[in-house]
Amino acid sequence: MPHSHHSHSGQFCKHAKGTLEEVILEAIRQGFRVFGLTEHVPRYRITDLYPEEDGLSPQDLALQFSNFIDEAHRLQEVYSDQITLLIGLETEYILPADIHPLKSLLQSQRRRIEYIVGSTHHVNGIPIDFDLETYQRAVASCSSDPSKQLEAYLCAYFDAQYDLMNHLHPEIIGHFDLCRLYTPDLSLEKYPTVWEKVIRNIQFASDYGALFELNAAAFRKGWSTAYPGEDVVAVIKEHGGRFALSDDSHGPHAVGLNYPRLLEYACTVGIKEMWYLERSQEPNIGGRFVGSRKVAGNWWEDSFWSKANNIS
Repeated sequence: MPHSHHSHSGQFCKHAKGTLEEVILEAIRQGFRVFGLTEHVPRYRITDLYPEEDGLSPQDLALQFSNFIDEAHRLQEVYSDQITLLIGLETEYILPADIHPLKSLLQSQRRRIEYIVGSTHHVNGIPIDFDLETYQRAVASCSSDPSKQLEAYLCAYFDAQYDLMNHLHPEIIGHFDLCRLYTPDLSLEKYPTVWEKVIRNIQFASDYGALFELNAAAFRKGWSTAYPGEDVVAVIKEHGGRFALSDDSHGPHAVGLNYPRLLEYACTVGIKEMWYLERSQEPNIGGRFVGSRKVAGNWWEDSFWSKANNIS
């Protein structure tokens, strides 16, 4: 302890702040022992770029990501005696066609990309976490019948997540229920077909050994819980799933942000074990050389937590 498996920097992500080195230095200052560097994988169509990327091309994003990998490895070596830095990526599953170029990228960067945060941010090619208006457009795109749109949207989200897991076997399942970002109190169990897909995805990820991140970013998005919500956490526990910590920071100002609340939430929902990634000599099911290790002892008693409450 402590760990975070999901982070971004303004140097390589236009909606984040600060440099990658500043993020790392803040993680060191706070006492993190394992910290994952996971910038977004490049997007491949000009229509998929965000407004803050105006003037850039998909080729620019590809170069930006390549520069991230180079800088991350440089910094990994520079700070190796102060912190364990793992170098990964966060997926962008926009359309099924994106799987092939992502697999090609992983193959070309074999051994340099150590793990994957498997996240879904789009439904029907439309971003679901950019703003409320765009989210509503994504929901409406799923059915011509307004009474069926939300259920169809949720089904599409969890089907995309399942497809991503089947193809790539990500080591970390990113913000599992991001689909309800703007509706945190939405009951997934209300829709039996949706709930079946939730259980299916959790069972699949648990069976191949993925870790489900407890993602503190939900607190800064106005949630009273982390991602995933209590209903999903209960299913993960029921199916033998394992949890890891992530701050999903978007700059040095957000490193470890709301970790005390993350601790409180994890204890409230009864998570007795916490896991983290570490390098391995043997490849995992995805062909990457990382495995998972359980935090020894009572993870919530680590000295980090008393410090975290006092970090400004």
